[in-house]
Amino acid sequence: MKYECDMIADLLPLYKDGVCSAASERIVKEHLAECQKCSSIMEKLNDNYIDEEIIREKDNVINSQSKFFKRKSALAGSIVAGIFAVPILVCLIVNLATGSGLGWFFIVLAAMFIPTSLIVVPLMVPKNRMLLTMGAFTFSVLFLLGVISLYSKGNWFFIAASSVLFGLTICFAPFIVARRPVNKYLKKKKGLVLMGAYTLTFVLMMICIGLSINSPEFFGTAFAISLPILAVAWITFFIIRYLPVNGFMKAGICIALLSLFSYFANDIIYTIMGVAQPALMDNSDVVVSNNPSIAGLVIAIVIGAIFFVIGIIMKLAGGRNNEAA
Repeated sequence: MKYECDMIADLLPLYKDGVCSAASERIVKEHLAECQKCSSIMEKLNDNYIDEEIIREKDNVINSQSKFFKRKSALAGSIVAGIFAVPILVCLIVNLATGSGLGWFFIVLAAMFIPTSLIVVPLMVPKNRMLLTMGAFTFSVLFLLGVISLYSKGNWFFIAASSVLFGLTICFAPFIVARRPVNKYLKKKKGLVLMGAYTLTFVLMMICIGLSINSPEFFGTAFAISLPILAVAWITFFIIRYLPVNGFMKAGICIALLSLFSYFANDIIYTIMGVAQPALMDNSDVVVSNNPSIAGLVIAIVIGAIFFVIGIIMKLAGGRNNEAA
């Protein structure tokens, strides 16, 4: 044999994976044809039984540990649920003993759903914990508002519920769309879905407020104020998300857009309402406008222009670097 077994043994893993050079492959083949010892080593390398057993054992360990922690979580959730049941039971006994009815009992019962949704649900559900926890928390808050409204015989439920739903959407929706299983279906449409959810819950809140206060002027005023704000929000979103320019240029455009909107907001709102904009009187009886100062508008536009120019310079510099490369 031309080559020692130790040297061939070092080459065998590379030969098995097919990553050695043609010359080394030829040497190993010639040596294996002559050496029984190295041939036996090669046969063991080709035997995948050990690797499969290791993988199988690893999966068994993971599954057993997963079942163990699920049982522990379910037990902890049951204990916490039992603890939360104590004040409910106490309230029920007190209500029945004092003959004051079950009104407060149902309020306490509904209130217990809130900590339950935040503590018990994550412990009990096997997957999609964040989605189910946020959903359970939202439902529990709305349920509590409904119970209190019924008990107090108030007509404020839809105003409170729609406002809470709008606020919780702002807080929870970014996390929901970024986690499984929602992100699997939305993919690159997360931003659009978020903006749609914000707009829908905001409009729902305004409708509930208008129907509750029963004022004929409300919807016209709310529409005149909300429409420009929603339009600017959507335009800003499309600039940031879809405009094919760099971040500095987007920042410059958004600064200019928001400053223009702030300056002309009153004019836009009163134009939509179809009424003349009222003027303010200063101490010298000189009529002044309700709009912000022109100096602030100019400063904001200048800042936006600076960002935009910086973005252009960076884009040109990047193009020259790519050409040089």
